[in-house]
Order: sequence, then C-alpha cells, then structure tokens
Amino acid sequence: MGIARNSIALAVSLALVACGGGGGGGGSAPPIQGGGGGGTPTPTPTTAGCSLDARQTFVDQVLNEWYLFPDLLATVSHSAHNDLQSYIDAKVAPARAQSKDRFFTYITSIEEEQAFFNSGSSAGFGIRLGYDTANNRVFVIEAFEGAPGLPQGLDRGVELLSVGTSAGTLQSIASLMASGGPQAVINALGPSDTGVTRVFRIREVNGTERQITVSKAEFNLDPVSDRYGAKILNDNGKQVGYVNLRTFINTAGADLSSAFNNFRLQGVTEVIVDFRYNGGGLVSIAELMGDLMGRNYAGQVFSRTTLRPSKSSENETDLFTARSDAITATKIAFIGTGSTASASELVANAFIPYLGNNTALVGTNTFGKPVGQFAFDKAECDDRLRAVTFKTENAAGQGEYFTGLASVFPVTCRATDDIFTQLGDPNEASIARALAFLRGGAAQCNPISAVKDGATASAEAQRGLSTNREMLVPDKPSAAQREVPGLF
Repeated sequence: MGIARNSIALAVSLALVACGGGGGGGGSAPPIQGGGGGGTPTPTPTTAGCSLDARQTFVDQVLNEWYLFPDLLATVSHSAHNDLQSYIDAKVAPARAQSKDRFFTYITSIEEEQAFFNSGSSAGFGIRLGYDTANNRVFVIEAFEGAPGLPQGLDRGVELLSVGTSAGTLQSIASLMASGGPQAVINALGPSDTGVTRVFRIREVNGTERQITVSKAEFNLDPVSDRYGAKILNDNGKQVGYVNLRTFINTAGADLSSAFNNFRLQGVTEVIVDFRYNGGGLVSIAELMGDLMGRNYAGQVFSRTTLRPSKSSENETDLFTARSDAITATKIAFIGTGSTASASELVANAFIPYLGNNTALVGTNTFGKPVGQFAFDKAECDDRLRAVTFKTENAAGQGEYFTGLASVFPVTCRATDDIFTQLGDPNEASIARALAFLRGGAAQCNPISAVKDGATASAEAQRGLSTNREMLVPDKPSAAQREVPGLF
C-alpha cells in the first residue's frame, strides 16, 4: 500500500500549480495523519513574495480548493491578523468548534518537516516530558537512544525538580508551574537549538536526588527503540509479540519489517501494539503496519480515504498487501492514551471489522483524529501548509471517532500508564492489562469509560500513578514536537 497515495500527492501538486497556488503542492511530501498544533517556520524568509498578505492569499487558495470541510471555513480579513498561524486558526475556527479540526491545519517549515520525516532528525535533550496536572510535577516519560539526555540519567520515571542555565540560577519546577504553568517550564528548558545547555536537579526512580548538566544536540529519533521497541514476551508459555512504535516516519519501515519477520519465525499470532505516545505521521507507514499484521487479509479493505465532494475523483480504497514478513494476527491489544492520535488510530480502527472482540483498546481513550493532511508548499518562503483534506474509514465504514477510539472499539480495558516501570516490561500496568486481555478476553477488562473504585484509586495514588498526566507541549511546537508529543 502507499503507491496510490503518492499519486494523490502528485495530483495535489499539479492542481495547485494550475490554480496559481504559488509554489506548488504536496508532490514531495506524502500525506500524513499527524499531530496538530500551530507554529511559524523558523526563520521566516522576508522576500517580496513572502509578505504576510501573499502568504495569507496562498492559504486562501489552498483551503478554498482542498479543505475537507468547505462549509466550515470562515471569511477572515487579512489585516485582522499579524501572523500566519493565527489567520489559519481563524479560517478554520468553525470546524474547530465542532472538534473536526483541533489545530490539525497549520503552517510549518518545509526543511524542518522533511528532516524529521526522513530520519527523525531534531535538536534537543532527546526526552519526552509529561506533567501531573493535579500536583504540577514534571517527569521524563521516555528517553531516546543516541540523544544527550539518556547518558546523563534522564530516563523514564525520572522527575525534574528544578532547571536553570547554571547551578546558580536553578528554579524549582513547582515555582515555575505556580508562576506560569506548563509554558513557564517549557520556556525554562530553552529553544530547540544545538548547544543550549541546562542544569537539572532530578529525582531518580529509586529516590536518589542529584544534579546534572545536559546540552541539546542534533539526534535522529529511532522510531522502534533498540531497548524495548520490539520483543517477544513469554506469558506463561505463550509467545506474545510486543511492538512499541514511537512515530510514523520513513525509518520505521525496516525496524517494523524486522520485528514482524521475527514474530513470524517464532510463530507469534497474538500482539500488543503500544501506541501510547504516538501522535501519528506518515500514512504509508500506517499501511505497512497493517500489512505486517494482516497476512490473511491480503486483497481486503484496510481503509478508505475520502476527500471533499469536489475532489471525490481522488477518493481511494486501500487494500491489505501480501508480504513475506507478515503474520496472521489473531488477537491484538492496542495500548493508547490521550497522546495516541491520527495514524495510530487509523491502524487500530482498521482491525475492528476483522477481529471484533479479539481486539481491544487498552489504557485510556485516544485523542480522536480520523482525518489527515496533505502538504502544500510555498517553497520560496519555506512555508508548508498542512491542511485537513481527507478522512479515513475502516472496511465497515467506521471513521467518526472524533471523541477517541473508546467510542468505537468493541472491547476497552482501562489501565494506568506506569511511568515508573520501563516500556516493554510485562509488569508495566498497561502491558500487564493487555496480556490479561489476550489471555482471557473482555472478562479481564474494566471499560475505559468506567469510574475507578476508591480502593484502586488509592492504591495507584500511593504508587504515584497519575491518571491526570498530560504531555508537556509548547504553544508553538516544532515539526518534530507535533508528531512526538512531549519531545524536548
């Protein structure tokens, strides 16, 4: 799968050039079902063709022709806005009010996005941060190999106690949260530039407190961790495949192929797919993942892609494709959270018609983004407009999960994200619940919508397990931060 999608992207490019779109469309950028958010390309060129008015006109032309919800576009004055993203937000405000475009249409940098989707390249500490909304505590949720943070001890479950540019300027996380909320912490972490250095006071999982110094650097994010990204778990003698996909970028393909080929060789037919922090990405990688778990569905519908009525000639039906490295998955447990979105939801939704009660959503409800974006480039300005242009449905026509996948999954299993236990560990709360589902089905689950009993809530609180945890996300995320929620 994926070849036909590229033909759509080419059609987008040709059509936009024909309508005088100023720089062409998505011919070099594949469709994505990725995260939302604002942002301004850095730096924004200042050539004559890149005046704010010219860039607003470019946005108008694209949205008027391609936007998925044409009846939900507002008429907005150019002069009422002094930056491009606020103008875009105003244009799509009616769709946002209906939760159909929650910051999914945005402007970004061509250069930044290509660097991330091609290799996972970005600059930072190489950690994912979340905060406890009840107690305003900030934790490392995940750490990426090959980045500067992990060697200094920033790994899953570590709490940030204070941050500063030097030992003498340390500010406590508590004071930052009290003065300016999460954005104050984000500001204290500094810009996403190589060489930016911060001193941290941290508390490790075992309770030890110490001070470390970390400098931001360029690194390539490995979409499937070499530490825990692909494993075979022995569940009382049964072999269960475990895959944790961090993001849908091009380099994920080889890792996923290798993982599932190993599952095939070991006779694995039951799988845990851990999407708990995956904000989405390339549709082509979502399609590949479907193929790798759907060996017995070759030739059947994986998903349907639908554009606005005036672009209905571009609608597609994507079929499962036979692969020698694929398995026949008889049971799948998808682990999700509120950070699970887009391409992650597309993959999970695709298996509901085929597996029924043999597939479950484990953890908490997902974000709810059954729509995707094409790219439209104004190259002279380094502007890439990611505009919502299509929606996806599974073989049963299911695709209106704007409130999250819990509303459509036949089985849901409430579970906590235990950040004090490493990902891939069968004792981690969500993985343990996924294994229980694979063993005993829906009878092993409490629905995600259910309210916790007092004893469960008390036990989790004593362990420091918060269900009120959110990712730390800047007001204006970079291309990488949009697809990898909490990335710094």
